[in-house]
Amino acid sequence: MGNVPIDLVLVGFGHVARRFVRLLRERADRLARDHDLTTRVVGIATRRHGCVVAPSGLDAQRAADLVAAGKPLGDGSLAGEEQRAHSAADVIARAAAASTSPLVMIETTVLDIERGEPAASHIRAAIAAGLHVVTANKGPIACAYRDLRDAARARGVQFLFEGIVLDGIPVFSLVRETLPAVRVTGFRGVVNTTANYALEAMERGQELDEAIAEMQRAGIAEADASLDVDGWDAAAKAAALVNVLMDGTITPAEVERAGLRSLASHDVRGALQRGQRYKLVSAAWIEGGVIRARAAPEALDRRDPLAALRGLDNAIVFRTDLLGDVIVTECDGSLTETAYALLSDLVTVRRRL
Repeated sequence: MGNVPIDLVLVGFGHVARRFVRLLRERADRLARDHDLTTRVVGIATRRHGCVVAPSGLDAQRAADLVAAGKPLGDGSLAGEEQRAHSAADVIARAAAASTSPLVMIETTVLDIERGEPAASHIRAAIAAGLHVVTANKGPIACAYRDLRDAARARGVQFLFEGIVLDGIPVFSLVRETLPAVRVTGFRGVVNTTANYALEAMERGQELDEAIAEMQRAGIAEADASLDVDGWDAAAKAAALVNVLMDGTITPAEVERAGLRSLASHDVRGALQRGQRYKLVSAAWIEGGVIRARAAPEALDRRDPLAALRGLDNAIVFRTDLLGDVIVTECDGSLTETAYALLSDLVTVRRRL
């Protein structure tokens, strides 16, 4: 496999995917030297800017600049043999037919909390075509993990998703690679940055809507922050952790859920005066042989390690059968950390090849 490039198909080309493209360029020398990894982008599929393929490689940075400027792809400026495609499925099929190198789909489409679509369908199509898959989308893992995992195993391809919970901080690979024979029996975590930031602002006296508006102006929260505020993002991450690390089969809809709108600023400040701090906690445990999961605000004692989290910090406390509690913490998650998770998974694919 030495010196054989890995061909990439990018399905979804938003902020995370474009930062990933820049990381590949910034780290190119180190990736080649330390991991025998060279890459070329042979296909890009977007919802709003068009779809293109080129078997010998596209100018991914030029594509990123075009999309960032709101311009369409497919004007012929990305490669001499650049061709327009009709859809993500078309890009996948044409890349699979033309490539003689290992192919990896990098999937970063928009989250669908109910069914994990269209990401799950993109992943199924890629697996069926023989592509390895790396995704930063929690929807398919929360809604259809077992089916996708089994399809990848049957087809002999890899399916990785390190960035779906704590951005670039290892969670799934930590358990998979470094905790052999250890069973995860439950977890508690603060895994939604927007909610954590908002609760801290409410401790300072702001109301929830005011805190969210401030975060949107700062670029921390999305224009539509309802998935964060109403607890759906935390529920999806809880479902994904249950499905992968506890061999469960739940969806976000099956996670007991409550959002931040049940709290007023005076509730949050009152807890602080009692030596407690409110956090939106994602948790799972085994009760009577059944896995239960919840994502809801909790007033935590200030000595609780989750209560100490500030601003953009996230953390998960894993309960295990052999090692007791294992804590993983992320400080100040950002776009780069999420893009790095894609890069880390790509290195893992290369090592396994």
